[in-house]
Parts: sequence; structure tokens; C-alpha cells
Amino acid sequence: MRGSHLARPRTRWPDWVDSDAVLAIEPLELRARVIVEGFLSGLHRSPYHGFSVEFSEYRPYSPGDDLRYLDWKLLARTDRRYIKRFEDETNVRCHLLVDLSRSMAFGAERRPKVEYAITLAATLARFLSMQRDAVGLLTFAEDVLDFVPARHRPGHLLRLFVALERATSGSATGLVASLERIASLVRRRGVVVLVSDVLAPLAGLDVALGALRARGQDVVVFRVLDPAEIDFPFDRAATFEDLESGRSLYVDPVHVGRSYREAFRAHERGLAALAAEHGADLVPWRTDRPLVECLFEYLQARLRRGRSVLRRTARGRR
Repeated sequence: MRGSHLARPRTRWPDWVDSDAVLAIEPLELRARVIVEGFLSGLHRSPYHGFSVEFSEYRPYSPGDDLRYLDWKLLARTDRRYIKRFEDETNVRCHLLVDLSRSMAFGAERRPKVEYAITLAATLARFLSMQRDAVGLLTFAEDVLDFVPARHRPGHLLRLFVALERATSGSATGLVASLERIASLVRRRGVVVLVSDVLAPLAGLDVALGALRARGQDVVVFRVLDPAEIDFPFDRAATFEDLESGRSLYVDPVHVGRSYREAFRAHERGLAALAAEHGADLVPWRTDRPLVECLFEYLQARLRRGRSVLRRTARGRR
């Protein structure tokens, strides 16, 4: 898929951003704050700050800048001087769709995918909220679990974080129905970010993505997968359990490994083709990658093709 494999940042993010210690931080709101602040700190020190100005609420202070726009609260907290940007901008409306089906509870050697998914969603929510963007949430398993309309107001993020901390559930993944549901609920143009393993039949996904695009929604798909689901590294016969159906199956990897990988690649190609057809940004996400990179990949996905997150200023500046 053209544009689906995004360039990796040339700067090295600190190792702590993907450590077990970060994922163990509670509550979720604090975890998201730690990741976002680490990301912003790393971005300001990296050569990529210039390209991401459409997303940055701040820029470093330079001698001669108007002190009226200096963020004194940020200076007090961090001892760093930043000038506020885009005081006159209208806001983006973003809805996060997060898969909480039981397949997301899988984790071979690392933490379950769902921990990465909700952390990724919480991090994006906090980052967008810092930009004064309106953020909403729809969580789903077999059916829709929670829907929180997009808002930007005090206390709103806490409501999103509470909804994200639901346990995984359901006997299937209602991916298509959830996409259709958000398409029917969202009337204004904006961004829809899907966070899911997308380990579901692709039938119906074509129509669902088309419905979102027809309603003026830009779509970003973070496909969260455990490395074992991609590479199938197992070399000994064992009993595997389907987390959604509860069905157990004795498998000899020597005989099924090759067919599994072929089927996975075929599904991967089909998903990439659908995303390309509907102009969606597909971001493959392995749980062995640093969590902070999700923000960088979101920035690239939004800036690619010159969309600049639909931002406009009152003076008509892009």
C-alpha cells in the first residue's frame, strides 16, 4: 500500500517510554501524561519538530518574542520557555474506536495487546486535548460497549479513561458494526482513529470504510499485533485456545506454521488494499515497538497528503 509503511523517526526515543514500568503506571491518565510529556520533550530536541508544527501547541522561545504568549505555567513546571501557537484556530474533532474484544487479551511474551491499545488511545486523547481538539471514544467487542461524544471541556478526558479501562469481553469482534455505528453518529467532518488487531473477516469492511469517507471522515487505523501473531515462532506442538470462542485446538507448528503465515499475509494484503482504496492511513503496530512512536506515526499519517489535520485559522492560514 502506498504510504502505509511510514518512515521511522531518525531520533532515538528514550528507552523508558516502552518499559514495563510505564505500562504499570496507574491511573491511565497519569500513564498517558508521562508518555505525552516525554514525546514532546523528545520532539523538541529532534530534527522533526519543524515538520510537526501543525500539531505542536508550543515552539521554543526566541529572544524578541512577545512575552504575552509565553506559557508561564509550563515554564514553572519544566523550567523551559515555550511560546503558545494557534490561539485563534478552530478545533479538530477526533473519535477513537478501540477494540476491547477478547482477542485483544493475547500476549505471548509481552503484556496483552489491550494494554498497548488503551495506552495508545489514552495517549492520543491527551495529546489531542492539549491541542484543544475535541476527542470522543467508542469502545467495542462483539457489540458497542461505550460511546462518548467528542468534547473538549474539563473532566471529559477522565470519562474517556474510565471507559477505556473496561475488561475485554465478547465472543467475537464486531468491527464492521462498530464502524457503521460511528459513521451514523458522527455528523461533522473530522478524524476517526481505529485501534484494533483487525483479526476479523474483511467482508463488510469495504462498505463501512466507504460510509466513513462519504461522511467526510479521515481514517487512521492502528493495527495492534503481538509479534507472535505475525511471525508464528512456535516450534513445539501445544494446545492453542481461541480467546473469543473458548475453543481449544491441538496444533503442531511444523505442519501448520507455513499455512498460517500465508493466510496472515493474505489478510494483511487485503486490509492494505481496502485502506488504500478508501484513503485510510494504515499503521501496523507491533507491541515490541516503543509506545511513544504512536504519536510520531499519527503526525506522519495526518500530514501525509497535506491534510494538516484539517486545521484552519481565523485568518485563513493553513
